[in-house]
Amino acid sequence: MKLFATVALAATAAFATIASAAADLPDLGGREIVVVTENAYPPLQFVDPKTGEAIGWEYDAMAEIAKRLNAKVAYENISWDAMIPAVSEGQFDMGMTGITIRDDRKEKVDFSDPYMRSEMVMLVRGDESRFTDAKGFAADPDLLMAAQPGTTPFYVGVYEVLDGDEANPRIKLMETFGATVQALRSGDVDMVLTDGTAGNGYVAASDGGLKIIGEPLGTEDFGFIFPKGSDLVGPINAAIQSMKDDGTIDALNKKWFLDFKIGG
Repeated sequence: MKLFATVALAATAAFATIASAAADLPDLGGREIVVVTENAYPPLQFVDPKTGEAIGWEYDAMAEIAKRLNAKVAYENISWDAMIPAVSEGQFDMGMTGITIRDDRKEKVDFSDPYMRSEMVMLVRGDESRFTDAKGFAADPDLLMAAQPGTTPFYVGVYEVLDGDEANPRIKLMETFGATVQALRSGDVDMVLTDGTAGNGYVAASDGGLKIIGEPLGTEDFGFIFPKGSDLVGPINAAIQSMKDDGTIDALNKKWFLDFKIGG
């Protein structure tokens, strides 16, 4: 009984700490936050092929953030290349699509604190044997990669894998990340760069059709974006920190990166 009482008291104290942290968060008074996304970067955000519903890590995170801040969320869709300009111009309150926090982007938009850190990896077909790392890929002029222009995978491919030429014809530009993976699977290109979280999700769902090779090509931090000077940055950061402190972020990571399989 004494042990039970001790455990019960510890649990009560933990719940009290979480409740206290939530009570200390800003109250947005039911304010609507318009969030724009691409819905093309699983498992962060994508359309479930079975239900047609937009789901993912970021959707769950935003639902929890809105709950903690007493806000409502409305979603809009836009292509990746138009997202940062549109948020910068104030067309939307926030943007989310696994956006890497970079200094050049900070000139156009404000970022939240990082909610996730990931490593850039090389995604290839499951039977790939012609190369095993970035050096091997770069050495064969017949090998091609696919990327969305203006994304971290594009710049890593240009400057860390290839020769620094942004017009290198070995990089085939595509509108969505999903299109790059489809091109890889169909044999139109030989490699796609992606963060490890998305890459592992695709590998797990591919039944051996895809694999990750080589060493990680650096790390990247993801953040939400806002128009410059947005008054939402502070409250969102407070909510993110509270979710880190009470284990919610860890629970989302487990749900979407360990337990979940894309399309199944």
